[in-house]
Amino acid sequence: MKTDNTASYKKGEMITVDITDFGENGEGIGKTDAFTWFIKDTVIGDKVIAKVMKTKKSYGYARLDTIVKESPDRIEAKCPVARSCGGCTLQSLDYSAELKLKQNKVENHLKRIGGFDLSNVEIEDIIGMEDPIRYRNKSQFPFGRKNGKNITGYFAGRTHSIVEFDDCIIGIEENKNVLKAVLDFMEKYDIPAYDEESGKGVVRHVLIRKGFATGELMVCIVINANSLPHSDKLVESLCTMLGSDLKSVSININKKNTNVILGEKTVTLYGNDYIEDYIGDVKFRISPQSFYQVNPVQTKKLYSKALEYAALTGEETVWDMYCGIGTISLFLAKSAKFVYGVEIVDAAIQNARENAKLNNIENVKFFVGKAEEVITGEYENGNIRDIDVIVVDPPRKGLDKLAIDTMLKLLPKRIVYVSCDSSTLARDLKLLCEKEYELKKLTVVDQFSRSYHTESVVVMERK
Repeated sequence: MKTDNTASYKKGEMITVDITDFGENGEGIGKTDAFTWFIKDTVIGDKVIAKVMKTKKSYGYARLDTIVKESPDRIEAKCPVARSCGGCTLQSLDYSAELKLKQNKVENHLKRIGGFDLSNVEIEDIIGMEDPIRYRNKSQFPFGRKNGKNITGYFAGRTHSIVEFDDCIIGIEENKNVLKAVLDFMEKYDIPAYDEESGKGVVRHVLIRKGFATGELMVCIVINANSLPHSDKLVESLCTMLGSDLKSVSININKKNTNVILGEKTVTLYGNDYIEDYIGDVKFRISPQSFYQVNPVQTKKLYSKALEYAALTGEETVWDMYCGIGTISLFLAKSAKFVYGVEIVDAAIQNARENAKLNNIENVKFFVGKAEEVITGEYENGNIRDIDVIVVDPPRKGLDKLAIDTMLKLLPKRIVYVSCDSSTLARDLKLLCEKEYELKKLTVVDQFSRSYHTESVVVMERK
């Protein structure tokens, strides 16, 4: 058993490692001399024996075999398939330690990547959850076949191999009943699950959504066919299982050989083609295709902090770049003079306009297109004058250079940046704060408990 780096490591060798850090995906990191190891399912403070799986010049990957000494922050994972599923990389870490880890991660990225001296920044305590389970309002379960039987669960990390189970502890409790109803239905009427290799079979995925404020439930069955035989019987079963909370049952047709879950056509079998939910006092209609934050409890806290940082008095013009279905825009509109939202996805803007109408919010306007092009065009055409606040909530890759250049040209008084990736946040802030802006406040929000991902919100003010 090797404990140093005196010779090359071979696949299958056993190594003893002290875990001293976490990687970007929540895996434990340790060293044997100058050689760095990434070992999944370990936590800082563990001493472990691991099996070498793959090596590079100065680092390698190993699989946990034995925990020689447990970290004081190690707890027993609540999910029985936590290791094989790999969806929740921090299941074995005490929650208070998880919150500290995420706070440090964001701050370290701002220091290391952004080059910020945080002594002049107001840093608030991370906003955690009271109970970090059962928070996901949306789950998508793949279906497949194993030993001649239909199965469901989640794909193991970086694979399309299904880890079979029926109850994800970060998902809603109703998931279990829905999956049972669908599997029983498939068995009774001899409806096979989809097989990726052959392209045959019918049921590909089941998507389940819940409105946490309303209790409304949606079930969408993704199929590799034009119709689902005996679908009326499945609807009956789901209604019996879920009662009056069930507001929508649909099939989504996806016959393409693709990793994309949803196809273009959705047919409603029962109820509405949407469910409704609230963030604060703003109501949203959510379809199977709608983007909607998966943790509504924390989303309210996140958006409330973004609203606080925007410091609106009722006289401001606000632009919400990457507005999606208008979640932040409508949240801000109640305190702003006028809010403009921009999103490149046409269907999302249609949802945003519907949601504004649903809430009788009239001081908003939504545009389809690239945010930087729309804002620049409206500004240069004289349709808008002063821009007081810009709010951005970009995808994980962050802002592109054109978006940053546009903000630096328009020079709003404040920029509120909501981020799901603190490394790209730090990169973008470095450019924005190079000359024109000053980073003033930061709050981290635990939006994805038991995983390494997190959300943060910052505000910059013009110098």
